[in-house]
Amino acid sequence: MRRLVPIAATLALLLALTLLWPSRGARAQDATPTPTVTVTDTWPQGDDLTLGRNQNFYLHLAYRSDTPVGIWIRPYFHGEPAKAGSNPSARYRGEGEALGWFFFMQPGDEVDEIRITAGDGRVDHTPVVATYPVHLTGGFDPVADETLPDWVQQLRARDKAQQQVPRQAAASEPISAGTVAFFSVFMLAMFAIGLVGLVAPAWALWRWRGGWRVLAAIPAALMAWTVLNIVVGVARDATSHNLWPFEILMFGGLSAASIAVMALFRRVFRRES
Repeated sequence: MRRLVPIAATLALLLALTLLWPSRGARAQDATPTPTVTVTDTWPQGDDLTLGRNQNFYLHLAYRSDTPVGIWIRPYFHGEPAKAGSNPSARYRGEGEALGWFFFMQPGDEVDEIRITAGDGRVDHTPVVATYPVHLTGGFDPVADETLPDWVQQLRARDKAQQQVPRQAAASEPISAGTVAFFSVFMLAMFAIGLVGLVAPAWALWRWRGGWRVLAAIPAALMAWTVLNIVVGVARDATSHNLWPFEILMFGGLSAASIAVMALFRRVFRRES
């Protein structure tokens, strides 16, 4: 009995620590200050506006955060997310200015509230920190010669410069020999699949007889249509088939797989007969 007392006490202590640990973590999480974001200006200005087709609505934001956070704006109408495209977000820390914007996906849509969220991007860690009531409607006519205020131009230029930094860093890194070899093998494999997709049906039409030749005519017609469609499309518009190698690959792979399955069944049926 005496030996069981220390064991029971140890188990009780571990159980208490287990029960208390989540609450301690929750208190630590709750103790993290929530970022603050306020709207200091908008463009266009006004509380009831009709935007032009594909025109952006900009918000001049002032933020304060002790930890790196992203800041996003989400337009709503009658409590539901509006059909709109909005800005991506950099990481902000300390105090400063940020630019938020959105545009309507289609004319005629409306927005009556803009919710501003800040956090690390996860749903449970990116709360709504501010709301901005405004009535906006997507217009049907484009806006001509829009002159943006200085704060929009400056913050857009800053965001663009920040986005180019990782791209320039990635471009300056040397490409490894393994990467070059992988892409070389990949491209050769794609070329081989497309070539087999073109040649295999033609070979089957020449060698096979009867119903098998009729079946082989299906992938042959598919490849003929694919090539003809690309040739005619490029003749009409040089930019209509910029990804034509992938079209050849997709339909060529289907053609090659079809001929392979037909050849397998043809061999099985010939053995049985």
